[in-house]
Amino acid sequence: MQADLLTISSIGCHPLSVVTALTAQDTVGVGRVSAVAANCVEDQARRLLADMSVAAFKIGLLGSVENVAVIARVVADYPDIPLVVDPVLASGRGDELADEAMIASLRERLMPLTTILTPNSLEARRLARGDDGDDRQRTLAECAQRLLDFGCDHVLLTGTHDETVRVVNSLYCRGSGLVRSDAWDRLPGSYHGSGCTLASAIAAHLALGLAVEDAVRVAQEYTWQSLAAGFRPGRGQFIPDRFFPTRAGSGVLDG
Repeated sequence: MQADLLTISSIGCHPLSVVTALTAQDTVGVGRVSAVAANCVEDQARRLLADMSVAAFKIGLLGSVENVAVIARVVADYPDIPLVVDPVLASGRGDELADEAMIASLRERLMPLTTILTPNSLEARRLARGDDGDDRQRTLAECAQRLLDFGCDHVLLTGTHDETVRVVNSLYCRGSGLVRSDAWDRLPGSYHGSGCTLASAIAAHLALGLAVEDAVRVAQEYTWQSLAAGFRPGRGQFIPDRFFPTRAGSGVLDG
C-alpha cells in the first residue's frame, strides 16, 4: 500500500486506498497476512467511487477468495476504467500470499476484466497452469498467451526473477502477441516493492491519459530510475526511491 501511494503521488495523481489485507512485514519478509472482511472491502470501494471520479484501478494483494469476488463485482460496474492487476502471489523472499483457491478465482473473475496484468516469470508460470489439470512446462511466451486467453487485454511479463544479465520485460496484447520488449540493466541487490511500483506507475500514467503501450514504456523508465536511486533503511531489501525526480531536481517524468 505504501509503495502504491508513494508511486502514484510522485507521478502527480491522487491515490485512493481500499485496504484488502493487513500485513506484518518489514524489509526482510512477511510474517503475517490477515484478510479484511469482504463486506468492508466493498464498502470502502463503493463509498469512494460514489464520491469521486476515478481514472484507473490498481489491484495488488487480494487477501481472500471472498475479496476477489467483491473486487470483481465492483470493477465490473466500471468497464470504462482501466484495471491494472499486479498478481501478488508471494513476497520477494518467497512467503506465500495467495493460495490455489484465490489464484483460481483471480483467473475466473478478475482476468476477464483486466486491462493489463503484470506478473513476473514465477507468477506467470503459476497462473498459466490453470485449473484444468494441465501442468505441462510452457515457455514464457506460451504462459503470456495463456493468460491472454483467460481474458486479459495485455500482459506485461517482467524478467526480474530470471537469471539474465539484463532484465527483459515483454508486453503482449490479445490478438497481436508480443508488441514491445524492453531490456534494462540488472541492478545489484534485492528490492522490496519493485513490482508494486511498476504496476502503480502504469496505473498512474493510464489515469493521466496515456495509451497502454506508452504507459508501460514510461512506467518502466520510472521504476528503473527509482530502483537505481534506492536505499536500504533496514536489515533486508532495498527500497525504491519513488521521489527520485524531486531529489534530482528534474521534475516529474512527463512521458
